Amino acid sequence: MHEQIKFHSVETRASWVVAVVVLVILALSFGAPWIAVVALKRIAAESGGLRSVPALAGSLAWLGYGAGGIVMGYVAERVGVRWTVIFGAAMICAGLVLSTGGETWQLYVGHGLFMGLLGNAGLNAPLFVYVSRWFDRRRGSALALISSGGYLAGFVWPTIFERSIAYFGWRWTMIGFAILQLLVIVPLAIIYLRPPPEIQHETTATAAGSARPKVLGWHPNVVFGMIAVAGFLCCVTMSMPQQHLVAYCSDLGISATVGATMLSVLLGMGFFSRQGWGWLSDRMGGVLTAFCSSILQCAAMSGFLFTQDAVGLFAVSTAFGIGFSALIPAYVLTIRELYPMSEAYWRVPAVLLLTGSGMGTGGWLAGYLYDIYGYYTPAFATGVAFNIANIAILFMLLVRQRTYSYIR
Repeated sequence: MHEQIKFHSVETRASWVVAVVVLVILALSFGAPWIAVVALKRIAAESGGLRSVPALAGSLAWLGYGAGGIVMGYVAERVGVRWTVIFGAAMICAGLVLSTGGETWQLYVGHGLFMGLLGNAGLNAPLFVYVSRWFDRRRGSALALISSGGYLAGFVWPTIFERSIAYFGWRWTMIGFAILQLLVIVPLAIIYLRPPPEIQHETTATAAGSARPKVLGWHPNVVFGMIAVAGFLCCVTMSMPQQHLVAYCSDLGISATVGATMLSVLLGMGFFSRQGWGWLSDRMGGVLTAFCSSILQCAAMSGFLFTQDAVGLFAVSTAFGIGFSALIPAYVLTIRELYPMSEAYWRVPAVLLLTGSGMGTGGWLAGYLYDIYGYYTPAFATGVAFNIANIAILFMLLVRQRTYSYIR
């Protein structure tokens, strides 16, 4: 009887239905910050010409959702993920409407507080933990799928937003998208987000392993801190092309339409290649997956330093999309592999806080360096340096993992 409980799988067809619904929800919620990215030059023109203003708004949205995820993860653990998702959708709607007010503080509060801290924070981290509890055999593939929501948003929405902004302006585009959030996300949450199944064999394993507090032979929080810092560093690099590619293309004389298409290609490749990375992560584990992905991201980021024509930038953007796509789900998978399920509700949001902070820092930093130097090369070179530091940390974790596994 004990062996039957231990190896019983909770994965069913319903698990994948839930994962697909969560993918749709995140593809909508993460579409909201892309409006300011596509309209970066238009918003900057209304803010004294400073690109750091709309770039900071996008950064605040990332920082907010990362910081709020810890609180929302705690809330979802007690009231259920359905209600945090509904609340988050309502806050994203409010943030988009407030951001159209015309004042810089309204743009910052709308993005940072409502869309980030109260909005996407109620969806992203709680849904990562929620979906991970529906899977025990193909968890890496499931996490890769749902974490693609942000990149599916980037693949689908920038081209649509560019056309909408051209015809209706960025303010009406925000208002229209705010209404769409409520019309789609709230019904999906009510219908599909029911309590997940219990994973009995993980509970048993956690109790059995409670006498061994170390992770990879170190204090658990030392390894956890290294994972979190690695997530911050790689996401600084990750965010720079995503938030500034359309403006960068415009500086090179490439039209905004082509730039938005290029961004869609970058994020579309991120979405499709992430599914392959998920399949690999189920076989390689989270740390090795993150290490390989980070090396590819660094190589592609270096390409932005040497390429300035449209064909070359499409190629580099494609490579970048393939490179970065495994990183965030690999960190979440690593947490689920190394730590008990009972700690997931706070460890996963804490790591996502650091990755979100990295995304926010990178987007703002690229805009700040552009305002100082007048071109993007210093920003992209800084991104490469951050990525190298990330690779070094992941390499240490990988060596430690291999050594510890060998000793055991």
